[in-house]
Amino acid sequence: MKSEVVCGFFMEKFEVHILGCGSAMPTLRHHPSSQVVNIREKLSMIDCGEGTQLQMRRSKLKFINLRNVFISHLHGDHCFGLLGMISTFGMLGRTADLHIYAPSEFGPILNQQLNAFCSFLEYKVVFHPVDTETFQAIYNDRSVTIYSLPLKHRIPCCGFLFKEKHTLPHIRRDMIDYYEIPLSQIGNIKNGADWTLSDGTVIPNSRLTRPSYVPRSYAYCSDTAYKPDLQPYLEGTTLLYHEATFLEDRKERATATAHSTARQAATLARDSHVERLLIGHYSAQYLDEAPLLEEAREVFPNTIAANEGMVISL
Repeated sequence: MKSEVVCGFFMEKFEVHILGCGSAMPTLRHHPSSQVVNIREKLSMIDCGEGTQLQMRRSKLKFINLRNVFISHLHGDHCFGLLGMISTFGMLGRTADLHIYAPSEFGPILNQQLNAFCSFLEYKVVFHPVDTETFQAIYNDRSVTIYSLPLKHRIPCCGFLFKEKHTLPHIRRDMIDYYEIPLSQIGNIKNGADWTLSDGTVIPNSRLTRPSYVPRSYAYCSDTAYKPDLQPYLEGTTLLYHEATFLEDRKERATATAHSTARQAATLARDSHVERLLIGHYSAQYLDEAPLLEEAREVFPNTIAANEGMVISL
């Protein structure tokens, strides 16, 4: 498992891969919405627009490592690629379960599609209905807890918040060797125990370990109108992806379609004290995203613009 060292800490992999960052109208510039979050080589997909499986191949992400797919809502540019990908996994001989988290309305539709086109699968597609109106934990493992974020769109829609769990302190190998502490005690020390020498001297845990890094978090908010009441859920997030479909001069259009402007996305990022903002879901009317990025940076300077093939390390 690949990790990196940042400021003396060993950072496990936490990456966001952009497969598509356009909006509903197809263009030659951008693919429909899709991302893959890679946490310690466990892959989770967020949304699956048309062409996602081809984009995943281009990114050289391993299909076999994809465990979960999170669908924000039932607009085609966020889910039309799912059935094709499920079918491809079947042709490749997948045996591991694939878990789909989506608004409850998607359950019957997915079952109908699977029965019609994917009856040959040798693996299970497990559907998990998500309540789009509440903030709640919907997935949990040893590394991360994933929450649903209630968004505001024309149909039931939710975002997703990935929160890394606290890790145990790192052992100082030089101290373990110096005090000749047996390997059988490493687990106790990682969990906070001191070490007592044969003469009764107590070696405090702080001398035997280094603190772990601060847990990281990633929030995905698309599609949604400007929703300032998301702020408590997003407070201090490491990276926020927020749709920026329009510029501020098209704010009325954004409101009418339950989307956001770049300025609104940046305002939420600023008020939520996030570390970085990533904008995307660009309207097809823009042939250049530079004005959207410029508008967002006027409010929140630490903003970057999503593009296909981009990989952001947290």
